[in-house]
Amino acid sequence: MNEKTTRALVQTLIASLMPVAAVWAGPVNVNTADASTIAKELDGIGPAKAQAIVEYRQKNGPFRAAEDLLKVDGIGQKVFEQNRGNIRVDKAAGSGASAAPARPAAKPAQKSSGGR
Repeated sequence: MNEKTTRALVQTLIASLMPVAAVWAGPVNVNTADASTIAKELDGIGPAKAQAIVEYRQKNGPFRAAEDLLKVDGIGQKVFEQNRGNIRVDKAAGSGASAAPARPAAKPAQKSSGGR
């Protein structure tokens, strides 16, 4: 194999692996993740944009829908679409609106045996 063929083969291999790298981006809850995690897990989001997401969340409260990220300076439609499947907006702990049902602490206390 000559140098030109080898170079072309390597370039093709690198190009074919790039879409796989996008698959490795993981789901991230933008309501709880820190800037470092957001930057690591979302494609096209570097440290500055990730910090902007965290600051927007701190100022305006938790995101209610993934599309709310479009309100953050520097997050455009292209970056949003690239990451749509990996953006989670589960409620932040202690936000008062939990997806988990309330604990039935009172029910077990009310049950008593009939033979006192």
